[in-house]
Amino acid sequence: MSRTIVKNGIFVTLASKEEPVLNGYMVVENGTIDGLYEGEPSPETVNGNTIIDAQGKWVLPGLVNTHGHTGSALLRGAGEDDLPVQKWLESVMWPAEQTFTPGITRAANALAIGEMIKSGTTTFLDMYHLNMDAAGELIKDSGINGVLCRGMIGLCPEHEQREKLNEATDLYRNWHNEADGRIRVMLSPHAPYTCPPSFMEMIIDRASEHEISLHTHLAENRGEVETHKQQYGKRPAEHLAELGFFDLPALIAHGVHLSEKELDLFAEKKVCVSHNPVSNLKLGSGIADVPGMRKRGISVSLGTDSTASNNSLDLFEEMKMAALIHKGTSEDPTVTSAYDTLKSATAQGARSLGYSRKGRLEKGWDADFIFVDHSGMHTLPDPADRVLSHLVYASKASDVTDVYVSGRALMKNRELQTLDEEQVIANVRAAMEELKNLM
Repeated sequence: MSRTIVKNGIFVTLASKEEPVLNGYMVVENGTIDGLYEGEPSPETVNGNTIIDAQGKWVLPGLVNTHGHTGSALLRGAGEDDLPVQKWLESVMWPAEQTFTPGITRAANALAIGEMIKSGTTTFLDMYHLNMDAAGELIKDSGINGVLCRGMIGLCPEHEQREKLNEATDLYRNWHNEADGRIRVMLSPHAPYTCPPSFMEMIIDRASEHEISLHTHLAENRGEVETHKQQYGKRPAEHLAELGFFDLPALIAHGVHLSEKELDLFAEKKVCVSHNPVSNLKLGSGIADVPGMRKRGISVSLGTDSTASNNSLDLFEEMKMAALIHKGTSEDPTVTSAYDTLKSATAQGARSLGYSRKGRLEKGWDADFIFVDHSGMHTLPDPADRVLSHLVYASKASDVTDVYVSGRALMKNRELQTLDEEQVIANVRAAMEELKNLM
């Protein structure tokens, strides 16, 4: 039996809005939280067990990134920065990705996973279309939790559509619930504007047959919505509903341009939304109606999108942006709170990805947790009643010192334990040379 005591911590449990912080210690047994207690552990509790000294740091659930594309991590800052999404895809992303080799995507995967671990992310979703088995191997070996999505673009003949769908199904057969359940798989049509209705129906039928959850980009920018209306006479979310997309567990990314009727539909169908505020702002896509979603009880989580459209995989930055922009656009500071924002970045994100016991520090939940140093000038003074505020509005990714998944250390004292950071960086530099020659 493996038993670990995490002591001297300020635990941000997120189990209760009324009492979210507990000063004391946490017992972890076989990768699961066995209990949280106030004060110091007794000698009998400590004796014979592994001890982790949190040294007074904030201990909180690992962060969950519900939308991204790790394979494109080497396109951070590529091309022109100031482009609308469609032009950005057509002139920067898609041409570059056509040259990618397995070595290039693997270097990108490792870079993105390393960056996420170092910034406190313990669970993420990866929608990509190249070398997905290698991404699965990296998730397995690095110890992080990951949802694999073979992104499918259907602007091709039917036989190619079927090949892509079969690849996505094979990914599910080979990887779903692997690595002790840390790896999950969804079926992911890229978007309604790249997947004709007949292809969407094919994917929905396959998902229904195997009981696989669905993930797609939806209503990211106004132009795609207007074009869909002109082409099909209805809005894209309404169209997906008619096709049966939301009759299965579904997570949509962005949801910036949704009508009131579509938001009501999401509430009825229990559709989850991955809010990607920084990417949406950078691409000029707009600002999602997150307050309207929350009023309807829609589960809203946070995603960074890729480094190519965000430049960072930092969920602390995403939390602050998500909390602030809705206060500003509504001219109402009460529409978001630090507590709700932290829940979006933890438990709500985990649930939307199909993980039912991640995102809280509570007995019976997975021991996925991070340490956050609050000794810097930007987080002082630091009394207990300011912890939630500081985590959302003041803390930085660089404040994360330690990261654990199922009780296993992925980072200690800011040093990666399951990835060789120097090798990751060397591989990125070599891949960039290869990419330069190919392009």
